[in-house]
Amino acid sequence: MANNDDVAPRALLILAAAATIMALGAFVVVTEAPAYAGTASETCANCHVMDSMYENHYHAAHRPWTECASCHLPHNNLVNYYVEKGRQGMHDVYVFGTAQTPQVIRLSAHSKAIVQQNCIHCHEDAVETIMAGVQPFERFCWECHRSTAHGPRGASAVTLQDSNLYPLENGE
Repeated sequence: MANNDDVAPRALLILAAAATIMALGAFVVVTEAPAYAGTASETCANCHVMDSMYENHYHAAHRPWTECASCHLPHNNLVNYYVEKGRQGMHDVYVFGTAQTPQVIRLSAHSKAIVQQNCIHCHEDAVETIMAGVQPFERFCWECHRSTAHGPRGASAVTLQDSNLYPLENGE
């Protein structure tokens, strides 16, 4: 027979574990956490700071064929894909949760490399033809094709997409 001194701590431990499981379950349901494992662009737009990016992508030429993940995550293997998805997600949660979200969201150097590789991967035949020409090789695809992925600058009702507020890096 169990000692009464052992029953109370055990019951509290079971109660704490049950409360933790219920809290995590509620968190998963309320935040729709399983959606973040998918690729739907609408999931990326759950964060209001991405509204203008999503809206511009929605009206852009690439939308019928791409989701945010198509360009912004590596596709060389499944492990790299989910590691980068987690890294970017945790970065976004940290920046948003600590109120450090910049007014103008720009790609990091790391993310620029991923997007550039994805442009080249999807448009390999066109890039091969371009590389045979006189085009300088150190340019990013979006320096010339600025409106392709996210539509024309300023197409959004959200002022942060107004090209008058932030010109292109090359001065255009």
